[in-house]
Amino acid sequence: MGTQGLDFEEFYHRSRDDCFRAVLVSVGDQDAAQELVAEAFARACASWRTVSGHPAPAAWVVRTALNTNVSRWRRRRREMLVADPGAMADRPAADGTADSIFDPRIKTALMRLPARQRQVVALRLLLDLDTKQTADALGITPNTVMAHMAQALAALRNDLMPERQQENPS
Repeated sequence: MGTQGLDFEEFYHRSRDDCFRAVLVSVGDQDAAQELVAEAFARACASWRTVSGHPAPAAWVVRTALNTNVSRWRRRRREMLVADPGAMADRPAADGTADSIFDPRIKTALMRLPARQRQVVALRLLLDLDTKQTADALGITPNTVMAHMAQALAALRNDLMPERQQENPS
């Protein structure tokens, strides 16, 4: 969707749900996803002249939200290590609050994927970005996007359709 000429409010109303779903798939926690997307949209609003010229502004919002999540996670990890050098800070487990948005089986299968594969799935399938746009949004090559997508789809297929795996062993 081109945003040249779109005002921020219209962009926000068109994109917020898709951006939220894409971030939710990546982080697995509904409250965290809402907070991250809200912050990313606030940053987009503050830089709307630049963001509106981006080839995929919704991907810019998702990437900003995911980068914010990584920054927060790193900051919490450093704080925990300083407070207790013996502590192993790990990413908190998803608490299941997103079950009302995604089928629980699909959410569980998505959360089993490595983070980068979840991000690729979110951008490709939920934001409907093409391979190049996804690669640009994540700072990886198109071939890496295709590899992650193929691996993610194979893993999801195995998780969600195990009977098919038994019928067609390859």
